[in-house]
Amino acid sequence: MTSSWDRARAVADAVLYEGYLLYPYRGTSSKNQSRWQFGVLGPPGAAEAGLGEDDTMAAQFLVDGAQAITLVVRFLQLQHRRAERARAGGGFEPVAELTTASGSWLSWDEAVECERSFGPLAFEDQPWTLPLLAPEATDVESLDGGRLVRHRREVRGELTVSGEPDGDLRRVSVRIANVGPGASSTSPDKDDAIARSLIGTHIIAEVVGGQFVSLLEPPPAASAAVSRCTQHRCFPVLAGPPGSHDLLLISPIILYDHPEVAEQSSTELYDCTEIDEILTLRVMTMTDEEKAQARATDPRAARIIDRCEAMSPQDMARLHGVLRDPHAVAGLVPEVPVGLDWWDPPADDAVRPEIDAVLVNGVRIARGSRVRLRPRRNADAQDIFVAGKTARVASVHQDVDGNTHVAVVVDDDPAAELHEWYGRYLYFSPDEVEPLQTQNM
Repeated sequence: MTSSWDRARAVADAVLYEGYLLYPYRGTSSKNQSRWQFGVLGPPGAAEAGLGEDDTMAAQFLVDGAQAITLVVRFLQLQHRRAERARAGGGFEPVAELTTASGSWLSWDEAVECERSFGPLAFEDQPWTLPLLAPEATDVESLDGGRLVRHRREVRGELTVSGEPDGDLRRVSVRIANVGPGASSTSPDKDDAIARSLIGTHIIAEVVGGQFVSLLEPPPAASAAVSRCTQHRCFPVLAGPPGSHDLLLISPIILYDHPEVAEQSSTELYDCTEIDEILTLRVMTMTDEEKAQARATDPRAARIIDRCEAMSPQDMARLHGVLRDPHAVAGLVPEVPVGLDWWDPPADDAVRPEIDAVLVNGVRIARGSRVRLRPRRNADAQDIFVAGKTARVASVHQDVDGNTHVAVVVDDDPAAELHEWYGRYLYFSPDEVEPLQTQNM
């Protein structure tokens, strides 16, 4: 496995387990008993009956010069763990919690990772309809004084793949559907629906003999083809290190191209994109009894407790935050005079956003300047919506860390005048705006 695959798989693992555990991780927590994850494909009819989620996800993406692709479909299959205590006269009886000399276990829902690989799929052989099957099974683990019985329901899905030319490129369509027995509204059972769902579903794709085209930052020649790609409950982004175009992650979570797990995050918390520092501190405040309850729910919960307890002060400091300034831009924003702290009222006189300016590519940007928006960080979905749009600068700001921010109003926003009236602007760093003026200062 290449380093690119390692990086893509690390992010895919985070996608697979987001929402799998919800703090405070105890089985008695109602929040933890109602887990919520991304990429759930329910049985046919489950969404309509109010028992589960939509049974499909689909994506389209572009490849340039490719001969074939390889697809790896990954999802979780729910596994119910039933704790049983040995009877004195023989046999076993179900219990909510089994406690032995070696540990405690609750009757609980776990999950099993499922991964299916397909390909290389040559484009001349398209289309393809490929089965995804996670069979029904029961496993028994014997313990002193009892046993754990783990049962999985059959999960049946189907992957369809097709492609068609789009100019010099090829537009590939992939669709995953849950094709198991349908859910019944006359006999509602949400537990049955989730037991037969594909959970955390996503795809890692690798191209053979070509490259994928970024849908977030496409080359100009591919912009029209990108606009013709449609997505349903997922979005394809380039995976692997920056600059590579051979791996694609089709994720139910909105990501940017070449996503990576922050180096400060050393422990998987599986908690629906919550903040690592907050969750770690929350775990550290748990009593010994609460930690024991958490360990009894799931092996992953037990590992979270152990890792948080072993975390050093240096590890905690790394979680507290990091200052990133990869695109420092020479600025014209006045600095607070020497001898004054930023919080002193006289320091306010040195900062006047309505007249302050910043140099971008040698052009002075200030209130009234016209710019084109080029978001680079893709911090949220809104960046995608405004990319390439023109805007008018309302003010230039500098925060207490010395970072410069350009406040803008988008030209074709129907609420632009209202936003400006009450001062609600969109903020971008200087390297994310392109001056429309050509004169230098």
